[in-house]
Amino acid sequence: MTTTTLAVLVPLLPFLGAAAGLLLGRTAPGFVRPLAVLPTVAAAVLAALVAVRQGGDGPIDASTQLTPTGSVPIDLALHLDGFAVLVAVLVGVVATCVQLYSTGYLRDDPRYPSYAALISLFTSAMLLVVYSGDLMVLLVGWEIMGICSYFLVGHYWETPEARAASLKAFLVTKLGDVPFLFGLFALAADAGTFRITGILGAVGSGGLDHPTLIALLLLAGVAGKSAQFPLHTWLPDAMAGPTPVSALIHAATMVAAGVYFVARLLPVFAASAAALTVLAVMAAVTMVGSALAALAQDDIKRVLAYSTIGQLGYMTGALAVGDRGAAVFHLLSHGAFKALLFLGAGVIIHAAGTNSLAAMSRMSGLPKRIPDAYWTMTIALFALAAIPPFAGFFSKEAVLVAAEHASLGDTTGVPSGAGWTVLVAGLLTAVLTAAYATRLWLLAFRGRGPAAPAHGKQPVAMNGVLWFLAIPSLAFGLTVGHLAGWFDGHPLTPTVTTAVLGTGVALVGGLVTYGAWRHTTAMAARPPIGAVAAHPEDSPAVSEAEAIATHTPAYGDIASAPDPADPGRLLLGPLHRHAAVGFHLDAVYHTLFVRPVQAAAELVRFLDREVVETYVRGAGTLPRLLGAGVRRAQTGNVQTYLSALLAGSVVLAIAAVIVAAVGA
Repeated sequence: MTTTTLAVLVPLLPFLGAAAGLLLGRTAPGFVRPLAVLPTVAAAVLAALVAVRQGGDGPIDASTQLTPTGSVPIDLALHLDGFAVLVAVLVGVVATCVQLYSTGYLRDDPRYPSYAALISLFTSAMLLVVYSGDLMVLLVGWEIMGICSYFLVGHYWETPEARAASLKAFLVTKLGDVPFLFGLFALAADAGTFRITGILGAVGSGGLDHPTLIALLLLAGVAGKSAQFPLHTWLPDAMAGPTPVSALIHAATMVAAGVYFVARLLPVFAASAAALTVLAVMAAVTMVGSALAALAQDDIKRVLAYSTIGQLGYMTGALAVGDRGAAVFHLLSHGAFKALLFLGAGVIIHAAGTNSLAAMSRMSGLPKRIPDAYWTMTIALFALAAIPPFAGFFSKEAVLVAAEHASLGDTTGVPSGAGWTVLVAGLLTAVLTAAYATRLWLLAFRGRGPAAPAHGKQPVAMNGVLWFLAIPSLAFGLTVGHLAGWFDGHPLTPTVTTAVLGTGVALVGGLVTYGAWRHTTAMAARPPIGAVAAHPEDSPAVSEAEAIATHTPAYGDIASAPDPADPGRLLLGPLHRHAAVGFHLDAVYHTLFVRPVQAAAELVRFLDREVVETYVRGAGTLPRLLGAGVRRAQTGNVQTYLSALLAGSVVLAIAAVIVAAVGA
């Protein structure tokens, strides 16, 4: 079987699994789990085989014309380069882990069949984006992911938070997709093709007439899909969906699509220095702002959501300084440890009965209750904080090295200002990342209150997935020397300068946070005993939907008050209350966009009711009055009719005399 045939099967198998799962979900429920897991496993294996066959050599291209359009043709095309085959392996592996984990996590959920089918469809759409060699076909996968995210984020539709979050995610990403679509059309008009190879050839020959306009239009869609400032506000709210969905969206699909798109078409963006500068500023603001917000969150999943936004900022920063190898390397590394963090958070939420860090910090015994999640999440948090030799260290250092080279003017076509912007923001974000990673670990696993309630053991599938993902989180960075062929032959090894700076600031962030935690713990008064149920271990478990809806544990109300031992409050000081609400960006959008739209709607309703309906009512009232007058004249009295006829004749005679006199 040829490599291109295998590549076609990779997105096709999850799609067929999704279709079969939807058809058989009610009639044959016993087939739901095999149809969810087996096609995804097969797709992951085939993706790995395609990567091995591609071997980091030149791109493999294949195409057939989909339909004649009369102008720019649309092709069913494959473009398999090193980046594509590696990202496809990431998508397949993470999707497999999510499907396996979900068999235990949602085993009692009545809507599991539709959930599993949507996960498979989501996976198929992302694989279509990864392998596609035609931008119109890529757009199909791009939009299918948007609708899948709408349904999956709103899985717990009984809760108002889930309904609002799914709608917000859909609308914000669509807001970016509109200029994105115009950018694709403008790009195809300039290049004369939607094929990626043709577009890259046109860029190389100087065939783009409007590179800045095209790049900025495309960046709007990328900002929406990859949750970059200012269109990032949907991602923290999307935590209202099931935790495995969050793992898939954050690690391998949806948000990774925007970064991957820019990496694949980087020469288009590099053709405009202005676009690279905008991308660098966007990345810097995203990195620093999201890291500050993460340090102030009380919801463990919102901490991880803002963390994802910041790590995506690193990737877009690497692209802004012209190094797509560093961007994709960090995308792969981040996919492993962020999937592990979210799936581990799901175990913690189930074990603790709450998603509130404030509540977790007042429990003890979680590491003993869930040792698998404790150790694997510790590994993932080390990787997130970029501590050597964990995977995040090598990938984040690759970004900092690229920024350093650009700042010194060593990267052709990249403004040095963009390099300095990404480098400074990257180092500052490294401090904050280590700080919020340390804070999350301390609050979740070093509580000093009553014992955490017992909510049952975790299924083997869930714990097995955690340990599987811990392997690349720990060791993936060590393979960087063997993957150079898949990254355009570009070495991604750290330099001494960036390694010392990056590790140093990360250690400073972690140690300062630990010191702040020790100080706040020592100074804080113990919460009153009455705030917790007398026997929390006997309290029933809560579902994730209930935890999301209430933000409180199943026992007592200890999450309702701020945690006095939270080091984030001490470190951020007066900035904490602003960072906790995302620096009021939602409120700004509500003032700038929601209120004017509502006011315009009120004006339209007023005009419709008071103006348009007045004319409509008037048009009906006049004939009604005339009819009433005529009806009154119909009395049935012959004398009345003769009198009216005589009076009318007299009036007509007088009128005729007057007209004749005037005419004379």
